[in-house]
Amino acid sequence: MERTPDGTPVGVDDPYAVAGVCDHLTDDGRCRFALTRAGDDREFAAARRADGYDCHVGADGEWPRCPHYRSTTDGRECHRCGLAEVRLAHDDARPLVEEHHLSYGDADSSAPGASESDDSESDGAGPHEITVALCRWCHTKVHKSFARIDDDAVPDPEAIAARESRRSKEQSESAFETASERFDRQE
Repeated sequence: MERTPDGTPVGVDDPYAVAGVCDHLTDDGRCRFALTRAGDDREFAAARRADGYDCHVGADGEWPRCPHYRSTTDGRECHRCGLAEVRLAHDDARPLVEEHHLSYGDADSSAPGASESDDSESDGAGPHEITVALCRWCHTKVHKSFARIDDDAVPDPEAIAARESRRSKEQSESAFETASERFDRQE
């Protein structure tokens, strides 16, 4: 199983097996990285410009071949148990769903157990940022045990209670009260 730079498990054997389409890929198959960040890698941007900014690996491509590939989560639902995020406006409480790294970018090459014969490095591309969304409870299980992100899991009772508490608060905040009702209550 892949591991973090600190040596804790990430819950998958191959991050690319669960990785999605590149975050830099536009709807029309062009590379947004080359379009918007040409100064970060001039040689890469020039090659993409010569090809009309087309992604050189394509939507169903071999992602490890691209040096700027990244696949990050939208953070709306736990990948493992399906717990949905509930965020409240003007509330800075800890999120229910967190970003979980399956690959750690350049730090990944120094991770314990990382081999120098990695396919991603043999093609000249370095490790890539790959994340999925996990609820706090699944995130802890993956890092502190042998749990995997693709386990058939159900949300913890604590997770359901936290989500429902936020939902009831959300519903109470969305109830309409006239100003006179609010002020009458305060007196």
